[in-house]
Amino acid sequence: MSEPDGSPVGAERSIGQLFASATTDMSALVHDEIALAKAQLKRDVKRGATSGGAFMVAGGVLVFSLPMLNFALAYGIRTWSDWNLAICFLLSFAANVLVAVGLALIGVVFAKKAKKGGGPQKVAASVKESAGVLQKAKPHARADNKVLEERVRDAKVIEAVARSSS
Repeated sequence: MSEPDGSPVGAERSIGQLFASATTDMSALVHDEIALAKAQLKRDVKRGATSGGAFMVAGGVLVFSLPMLNFALAYGIRTWSDWNLAICFLLSFAANVLVAVGLALIGVVFAKKAKKGGGPQKVAASVKESAGVLQKAKPHARADNKVLEERVRDAKVIEAVARSSS
């Protein structure tokens, strides 16, 4: 068995390996969050399109049905009652307006759902949080600068001695 980076299970991993693994995981997380944002944006656009379609249908019903429906309803009301023809036409117009208002209310409901979704804003906040974590994550220094300078000097001395003895 081995870890995803190829090291054996239970083996100690270096800070570099841990940092590389964390960077890879964070990169995958950011890509997944971008995909999630796209999916949520697509859903919100679909709801917005449904809302716009409902408003367009409401307008179409109001505009195109008025002449035909007004005549049919007005003469139908006139046939069932002895009211004046003008009152019958007003009643048929009121029925058309009620249908258009009902469709407009459906459009408002879908528009509020699309606006309320706010999917991309949630994902953007999550991405900012992840980026903040990455900015704070810095590998720890292994040793003081003085210790490193001494090791480099010692290595040069050892190298010089090795050259002189050969």
